[in-house]
Amino acid sequence: QVQLVESGGGLVQPGGSLNLSCAASGTIYRVDIMAWYRQTPGNQRELVASITAGGISNHVGSVKDRFTISRDNAKRTVYLQMNSLKPDDTAIYSCYAEIVSYRDYKLVHSWGQGTQVTVSS
Repeated sequence: QVQLVESGGGLVQPGGSLNLSCAASGTIYRVDIMAWYRQTPGNQRELVASITAGGISNHVGSVKDRFTISRDNAKRTVYLQMNSLKPDDTAIYSCYAEIVSYRDYKLVHSWGQGTQVTVSS
């Protein structure tokens, strides 16, 4: 069984920073792409940033130059450093990973439980 556990959300003032982390655990053979998504009430979940096992990252336009995704393969952890936060960044942030399990060597699309980020004065 595979699990993703996020941490680091909370309340921050506009212009502030937060660092989210998400650790994968369980019967893991390999972790491929890791990513962060966010969702606000009434809207679909949207991709924020993704990163391959080799470190190639992609950030969507609205967060470029403000957010940075990174990962530590040894710790099976992905991070999202968020700077210059705006009220529009308020959302539930969830991590995602494509994981191959030792159980059957099949790729599983795994999601974390989500962490609330609120940007408000």
